Amino acid sequence: MSGPGSLQPARRSAPADYHARIRVLIVDDSALVRRLLTEMLSAAADIEVVGAAADAHAAREKIKQLNPDVLTLDVEMPRMDGITFLRNLMRLRPMPVVMVSSLTERGADVTLEALALGAVDYLPKPKLDLAATFTDYRAELIEKIRTAASASVRALDPGRMPGAAVPAHSVGAVPPRNRGLPQLRTTHRIIAIGASTGGTEAIKAVLTRLPPDSPGVVIAQHIPKAFSGPFARRLNDRCSVSVCEAEDGQQILAGHVYIAPGNRHLLVARDGTRYLCRLDDGVPVNRHKPSVDVLFRSVAENVGCNAIGVLLTGMGKDGARGLKEMLEGGSRTIAQDEASSVVWGMPGEAVALGAAQHVLPLDQIAAMARTLADAMDLTRAPPPAHGASPS
Repeated sequence: MSGPGSLQPARRSAPADYHARIRVLIVDDSALVRRLLTEMLSAAADIEVVGAAADAHAAREKIKQLNPDVLTLDVEMPRMDGITFLRNLMRLRPMPVVMVSSLTERGADVTLEALALGAVDYLPKPKLDLAATFTDYRAELIEKIRTAASASVRALDPGRMPGAAVPAHSVGAVPPRNRGLPQLRTTHRIIAIGASTGGTEAIKAVLTRLPPDSPGVVIAQHIPKAFSGPFARRLNDRCSVSVCEAEDGQQILAGHVYIAPGNRHLLVARDGTRYLCRLDDGVPVNRHKPSVDVLFRSVAENVGCNAIGVLLTGMGKDGARGLKEMLEGGSRTIAQDEASSVVWGMPGEAVALGAAQHVLPLDQIAAMARTLADAMDLTRAPPPAHGASPS
């Protein structure tokens, strides 16, 4: 991971003309995919597809000629693959990029690499039988392009080069809120983290700064089913803490991190003085499964004053109300600041709700979480009273 300076991306300036359309260049070796993406984006009045390219070399020339605001980039292309092209692009001319990837394990590994290089977001390849999901896919594509157009991007530091839409149920759908559960102060502490757009790299930035004896960490990141396992393994290779994809019934242990599977809600349950992972296959909440609000509510009810909530970069509002519930339940709360966020949607909403006690740059969040955890650790001896000499 890079030093602190690289974690402060430059805020992308809005077009001089407020009413200017978002200029998109589509890069994909499939003529069919280029046509489909162009047709979908043409449905949005504020988006203009200014060109298309079949390979990275053609894309390079069109970027110079057309000066697009956002690029959609195929992962696998002839002559130069998408990762190599993205690495050069983010080093020489950083701009918002949405990757188009297959939802396979190999596709997951390559897409996570792309996010590490600076891509804003990703989207699965449109399916050949797209007719049944055309409307949902188009809505997701347009939303991601709009988000990318206003996202923070940064030049790639060579020193850190890395090796379907659903109903918007509220958090009340999973699980029902229970205000009557008594809170117990225990020596077991939990850090709960939620993130979306830009979150894979933000989570890595936090976890790589945690020592091996950190409190147990539970994470809800908006991610597809095929990506959560590779994401956990990638983090496990880079962190001092042990990272895994959460399993139902796992005990939450210090020094371990549990990431919600891409198709399940992750909740924290209490069993005496132990905390356990629970997976739920209920309806998506805020259009997401896993949902950050679902995780945070379970932590608020079952962990309370023994927990620290952290809401990182992401579009939308998922997690903001849950962080507020954690605060009301006695937890300490942190939100990522706007300057270091790729998209200040979720943390910005939490700040607006008064849910965040601390609003910090990304590179300071792990240290604050450790400080807050140390302050609630009952196994540590209190400091000597003022004026008293230690024994």
